[in-house]
Amino acid sequence: MAGCTVACLQTNSGREIGANVEAVLPLIAEAHGRGAELILLPENVAMIEPNQALQREKALPEAGHPALAAFAGAARHHGVWLLIGSLAIRRDDGRVANRSLLVDASGRVAARYDKIHLFDVDLSSGESYRESAVIAPGDRVVVAETPWGRLGMSVCYDLRFPHLYRAMAKAGADYLAIPAAFTRTTGAAHWHVLARARAIETGCYVLAPAQCGTHAEGRLTFGHSLVVDPWGAVLADGGEDVGVVTAEVDPAQVAEARRRVPALEHDRAFSAPLP
Repeated sequence: MAGCTVACLQTNSGREIGANVEAVLPLIAEAHGRGAELILLPENVAMIEPNQALQREKALPEAGHPALAAFAGAARHHGVWLLIGSLAIRRDDGRVANRSLLVDASGRVAARYDKIHLFDVDLSSGESYRESAVIAPGDRVVVAETPWGRLGMSVCYDLRFPHLYRAMAKAGADYLAIPAAFTRTTGAAHWHVLARARAIETGCYVLAPAQCGTHAEGRLTFGHSLVVDPWGAVLADGGEDVGVVTAEVDPAQVAEARRRVPALEHDRAFSAPLP
């Protein structure tokens, strides 16, 4: 199985879907022009709305979602696979999912994943987040087939739950997609080390496009979109500004990393600690 050029887009999304889509489409074209065959967009790429009532109101069904339609059209136009990091999708039951969608080169949705772990935290900096106030959690691990190997899908806060990624690797994932809108506070402390750890633990590539900069109501995101190889080396880092980073990936490197340290084959059953 051959490798490919991947691109992670780094964006600074605002409150309005239309304006965000218009800002992202030229970046997709740039990534394609640089040879990318698989292009990944960050979490909440079409809308970062800090007002929870407005966030709930602006969530739209997947069918007919203007951002999905535009991005699928771009994938079809450029003949690339596109990971839409996440959109706020109104489900059939009226609840909202933070949904990542993988679109193939024909513009068809090839896989979808609803974020499992929701960001409910109070940081020492005074920042407070309650994603569960709007978002309903997903409950299914997703590993999707691509022309370059199997892609495990996750979103942002999932990064802190290593068992999720081990499950993906055990299911045959070669690549781990981790689109994010990490806060600047937590990103500066943990983003690089966690992304590298997930790669090292699983022997997978980590592909992590990210939001950056200042958003509505002063929210700050960390940026530093990453491509990490299966040995834990950072192949690309997007820094702090809007833009595109690319890297070459090769599934043979996945097999080599797992041959050198075959930890995925060494799980053992053990008893829980005594109370």
